[in-house]
Amino acid sequence: MELKRMTMEDKAFVMSIERHVDETAFQNRVLSKSGFVLWEGERPVGLMHHCLLWDKLPFLNLLYVLEGERCRGYGKQAMAAWEREMKTRGCQMVLLSTQADETAQHFYRKLGYVDCGGLLFQNTPFDQPMEVFFRKVL
Repeated sequence: MELKRMTMEDKAFVMSIERHVDETAFQNRVLSKSGFVLWEGERPVGLMHHCLLWDKLPFLNLLYVLEGERCRGYGKQAMAAWEREMKTRGCQMVLLSTQADETAQHFYRKLGYVDCGGLLFQNTPFDQPMEVFFRKVL
């Protein structure tokens, strides 16, 4: 598996997974170098993207591996590659989150991420289960 920066040529693949993302958001991921596509040989098997909190702290917005490609180690390899990339950029720590009812939290803990808080949106337009936040010092 190889983690490559998202390019304009990846648009159809990315938009097929993230249908709520508009043209501007996609272009921003490409231009800011905050989006990545997971490749196995010549085929894309997933994607990930992050943003920067306080202009310096990477926050992983999404890691997505195609359903037919899961449980093959792509997620673990993508996370390791992303962490190396962030460390190369001079980052000392990374953050991410997942909903409390999602099994991804166990995956992130196995990779050394530590719970560091939660956020509730009950009785709001964004009502959902608690969002659990994780941190990892690089």
